[in-house]
Amino acid sequence: MRAAVLTVSDGVHHGTRDDRSGETLATLLAAEGFEVERRVVPDEGDAIAGAIIDLAERNALVLTTGGTGFTPRDVTPEATRPLLDREAPGIAEAIRADALTRTPHALLSRGLAGLRGTALVVNLPGSPGGCRDGFAVLQPALLHGLELATGDQSSRHSQT
Repeated sequence: MRAAVLTVSDGVHHGTRDDRSGETLATLLAAEGFEVERRVVPDEGDAIAGAIIDLAERNALVLTTGGTGFTPRDVTPEATRPLLDREAPGIAEAIRADALTRTPHALLSRGLAGLRGTALVVNLPGSPGGCRDGFAVLQPALLHGLELATGDQSSRHSQT
């Protein structure tokens, strides 16, 4: 299965910072058996949106890292929302709730999650720890969610 990591960072884009968050996500995805595509864009809405559109066409999963906070250049959620066909608020809420057990700054995260076509798009924070922790929340339901999103009839979906 294919997944993409989209790093949203002016510093990484300009080569003044290492992409530690993107590397963290790529490593975690590869360990789960995903073929991983990576891309870096600056904190600019059009660049973020264009990358998400392109990556969602070729990948079952698009994880973004960065641009979810309160600074004026943090526009990842605004670039993501109009691209989603259906939001998955439970994912973003669970990631924030888990992070809140470690830091009150989790309240400042504005990340979204949802489906663009059959691709799941999830906004994660721009720190390696935030990416690692967010992925740990997502991981137990990830494969089942991706199967359901593609309409895989062999996927067992039981109601509770």
